[in-house]
Amino acid sequence: MTTATAELAGTGTLLRFALRRDRLMIPVWVAVNALMILSMPGTLEGVYATDADRAKLVADTASNASFRALIGPVFDDSTGALTTWRVGVYAGALAAVVSLLVVVRHTRDEEESGRQELVASGTVGRRASLTASLLAAGVANAVLALLVAVGLAGQGAAGALAFGLGLAGVGMVFATLAAIVAQFTESARLARGLTAGLLGAAFVLRAAGDSASDDGSSPLTWASPLGWLSNLRAFADERWWVLLLFAAATAAQAALAYALAGRRDVGMSFFPSRPGPAEGRLATTTALAWRLQRGGVLGWSIGFFLAGVVYGGLTDGVTDLVGDNENAREIFERMGGRSGLTDAFLASMIGMLGLIASLYVVSSVLRLHGEETSMRAEPLLANAVSRLRWSAGHLLIAFAGSAWIMLLAGLGFAAGYGEQIPAILAACLIQLPAVWLIGGIAVLLHGALPRAAMAAWAVAAAVLLIGWVGPALDAPQAVLDLSPFAHLPKLPGGEMAWGPVLALLALAALLVAAGLAGLRRRDMTT
Repeated sequence: MTTATAELAGTGTLLRFALRRDRLMIPVWVAVNALMILSMPGTLEGVYATDADRAKLVADTASNASFRALIGPVFDDSTGALTTWRVGVYAGALAAVVSLLVVVRHTRDEEESGRQELVASGTVGRRASLTASLLAAGVANAVLALLVAVGLAGQGAAGALAFGLGLAGVGMVFATLAAIVAQFTESARLARGLTAGLLGAAFVLRAAGDSASDDGSSPLTWASPLGWLSNLRAFADERWWVLLLFAAATAAQAALAYALAGRRDVGMSFFPSRPGPAEGRLATTTALAWRLQRGGVLGWSIGFFLAGVVYGGLTDGVTDLVGDNENAREIFERMGGRSGLTDAFLASMIGMLGLIASLYVVSSVLRLHGEETSMRAEPLLANAVSRLRWSAGHLLIAFAGSAWIMLLAGLGFAAGYGEQIPAILAACLIQLPAVWLIGGIAVLLHGALPRAAMAAWAVAAAVLLIGWVGPALDAPQAVLDLSPFAHLPKLPGGEMAWGPVLALLALAALLVAAGLAGLRRRDMTT
């Protein structure tokens, strides 16, 4: 057996194991991404039915730097080109998120928990785990590319193939980037946060470049993989050579990750965590929970405030962009209520941030699951610390943190728009009962069914899909009502209804109580 073969021994087995562990997460998030993309052509054809409507949209977008920064430039008025413009940046970002989560989960997460050391004691090569994690991410991106290429083939086979490969390229660039970051930190959570931060930087670079140029030619756009996706120009005289950028970046980063992986011990990193003592007071479980989660809260806070500023800055221009297009107006009304167009736009954008806040609350609640499965909770619970007291700190950060980031989103809207400040703040905070209901489901799953705790991500993804795609597809009200967000009053502009709000709060409290009761009675996960 050659040295190279020995270092990859067991890769196939580890790949099958990784795909088995991710048999829920990967299909759900790939399906959400694919459905978001494939639903867009029908929506666009309904909203912009004539050539004149589409030409006007292209002209208005080219002259609106704020919308180019948010969505990107548009290069053609065909349905396929408008589809890639409308969802390309966000579909690419979602593919990147899934890829980095998969890679970190099967590399640094395994090392941090100690399972990798046990696996490495068998007939497993030194680089087998890294290879299996990258292959698992490759499978997810390949399936997404296939679904997109087949689903959009009716708009043009070449454009559909280019767009699918571009999305897979973005995913693999961030998969290999996560593999590098995982070599430098001992914490899986920090590895995810740092890679997500690099994704955020890529989005900002692309936004800055696209706001400065309407044809994607800015150097800042070319500095971002998300900008490469736009400049691939699917359905608009494709630039196939751009795919070489994805391939080269993926190959170079993978080579660096392999080189780094061969130069450190299992469980170690190039920048190990400081052994202590920790600075500041950690006298309570809440203080410890805050120490563990403060980085995530800070990142979400910055992101929500900036999103509020961006969406607020777009509000004044939404009337000009929609114009007299009744179909576009109806979509905003289905998402944000039948008030004035400006209020409907504000309500729909705030509602979207509420949907995204449900991802934060699930992530924060499931930190309990991570602490438990990694056996870091056991030393705490072996002392005079009850399970309820231990979990209370993390749940406080999850639920209060979601209120905090929604408040910051409202302040961002106030900074970007500058009008209706009390109404906008109220609209942001009214999203919390639905957000907390999703968090309550996560608490229930962790407490009563710990082996199914990760299903909370599937619930959040389904709610996100209903809220994002449902109104655009004119989905039946019975489908929309499956989301707790559908029962909230549409503020600003709509009438306040306390009944649904109080009902959602009561249900959320009941779910949390049931989850904590289950946690008290069951054995701790090992």
